[in-house]
Amino acid sequence: MAGRAIRITSRIVFVICGLVSLFTGVPYVMLRGVDLPVQSEWVVFTAALALVGFFSVLVGVLPRSWIAKACMRGRDDERLFAAPLKALSGFAVVFYLLAVFAYFAPNRWNLDPQIMLSLCPMYLVKMTFDPSPVAIFFLLAPMNAAVYGSLGLTLGYAWLALGKRTSS
Repeated sequence: MAGRAIRITSRIVFVICGLVSLFTGVPYVMLRGVDLPVQSEWVVFTAALALVGFFSVLVGVLPRSWIAKACMRGRDDERLFAAPLKALSGFAVVFYLLAVFAYFAPNRWNLDPQIMLSLCPMYLVKMTFDPSPVAIFFLLAPMNAAVYGSLGLTLGYAWLALGKRTSS
């Protein structure tokens, strides 16, 4: 029963993180790089957000047997959803904290906008207007966590598919 709960929870989280990642790329597409407060390679951000988001949504809706075949694992292998969920969780926690840090960092530190846009896609919002701490804690930092959670999911499945095979 615990395995089923992990699978259902994983699928829901995968889809939500993937959709957030896809929607986070929208401001970059709408601005087309011209109106960004800093010159950046906006196409790279948008493509990366779209690929990672699409993969996360895809993994969330594909049948378990297809995912197991792609990872060369058994259909009932508990690592099929547990390992990528752990990677997603780890990335989400780290990048949630990074988003909060970016907000509370003093202006005199002069954080490089190019680096901050790559580490925290929602840093664009902080650069264009000053959001409240409530918006940071409950909207922008969770969105950043979801985007990088999707990246963690992608890397988790890559590790699972390409990693050393062990007999179960």
